[in-house]
Amino acid sequence: MRPVKGIFRPSDYPDLLVGLDSPDDAAVWRLDEDRALVLTTDFFTPVVDDPYDYGAIAAANSLSDVYAMGGRPFLCLNIAAFPNDLPLDLASEILRGGAEKAREAGVVVAGGHTIQDEEPKYGLIAVGFIDPERMISKGGARPGDALVVTKPLGMGVTTTALKREKAAPEHVEEAVAWMSALNRDAGELAVELGLSSGTDVTGFGLLGHAWEIAQASGVGLKIVYESLPFLGGAQGYASDWIFPGGTLDNRSHYGRHVDFPSGLPEPSQVLMFDAQTSGGLLLAVGQDKADAFRKSAQARNIPHWTIGEVVEGNRIEVI
Repeated sequence: MRPVKGIFRPSDYPDLLVGLDSPDDAAVWRLDEDRALVLTTDFFTPVVDDPYDYGAIAAANSLSDVYAMGGRPFLCLNIAAFPNDLPLDLASEILRGGAEKAREAGVVVAGGHTIQDEEPKYGLIAVGFIDPERMISKGGARPGDALVVTKPLGMGVTTTALKREKAAPEHVEEAVAWMSALNRDAGELAVELGLSSGTDVTGFGLLGHAWEIAQASGVGLKIVYESLPFLGGAQGYASDWIFPGGTLDNRSHYGRHVDFPSGLPEPSQVLMFDAQTSGGLLLAVGQDKADAFRKSAQARNIPHWTIGEVVEGNRIEVI
């Protein structure tokens, strides 16, 4: 159920290319034949202890939806909610982390809005330009396409282990490095090669976002568990059943669309639903572009793992 359904009719907004009929990672508004605006927003509560890292991760996550659509961000606004008793230096570090990550992306943060709240929350409104003819959406995957991810999985279990004071410092450091990494280079490569189907892996986990691609494209997916990249401690934390609540919600909602092999342990199954923060891109790469993608990604030091393929059907099969 969509609460605004029926209030805004797509036919009344012909320049709104994405947002009503075809919800995706971000809204897209056509300016002219060659340019469109891509707009998105995201914010969340702290996932790590260090305020600077939290700000940087939140900014990278907010920008990710623009990259996932094939856009290039240029302008952001802060969204922040801070407790009245939060020390000023901590709030400043959160904002500094976000601003410096935006500057790394070539984006200016031009103000924003802050309110008081019991728990800190931070993120960005992000605006970018996109070529309407080279836009990446969740639809468009075709049987035979390779499925590629550009960051490892396991952010959710690792940050939950941190909150429970059970995470090894080296695992937290690894997770922070990946979560604060921009998806810019992977998104630019996808546009250069003319890829048409993809998304980023965030709160719905790998299988939730994979199902969005399958459903939007009218296809099935085959995913090879042994090909999945995981953060160093992720499988261990999963074995100890250290999952965020969103991960279990994802399994409950998307699990009916997935077939698992009988021998795959339950923690490993649930780990594929792990709610990610600032995860990588999940791309469908056509057979005619797979070699060029691999060579270009290697030349530019863009991490990438082939984890399966697009197939005929209407389910996700894990093998």
